[in-house]
Amino acid sequence: MKNRYSLSQISLHWATLLMIILTYTAMLTRDYFPEDNQPLVRLLHFNFGICVWLLMWTRIYLRTCYATPVITPPLPRWQIAASHAVHGVLYLLFLSLPVLGMLTLEYGGRDWVLFGWQVPQFVTPDPSVRRTVKQAHEFLANCGYYLIGLHALAAIYHHYFRKDDTLLRMTP
Repeated sequence: MKNRYSLSQISLHWATLLMIILTYTAMLTRDYFPEDNQPLVRLLHFNFGICVWLLMWTRIYLRTCYATPVITPPLPRWQIAASHAVHGVLYLLFLSLPVLGMLTLEYGGRDWVLFGWQVPQFVTPDPSVRRTVKQAHEFLANCGYYLIGLHALAAIYHHYFRKDDTLLRMTP
């Protein structure tokens, strides 16, 4: 069995990270833009988020097509379980955040554009539901910082301290 992910999996992993960075950056820097550029910054945030969602589904599909490369030397069972748990939560997080963001827009009754197309209203606007969905979206987005950090620290730990090939399996 080979000890690296496929080129498509590696490419999608790093493309997903780039889109996540762009998504977060659009929201974190929105206050630095003039008021008349705010709609563009929000639009970028929405579209980057949808790109993350699409990339995550593509990555899930590719996980079914390719075997996961073995780690050398093998990990203890608890680390395997922790890895699966963190990866599962990362996938759930970055699949749910774009949906929650889209529902925030819909329940807010806002018109929005997805990749240049006007998205029709498909739910009845409701300010109280919007507030709840938006709070969930923001809370989970903040959790994303910690999960991404944990994921990166684990890769560094495996590479520099445990000296296994965990990180090397996903490097280009």
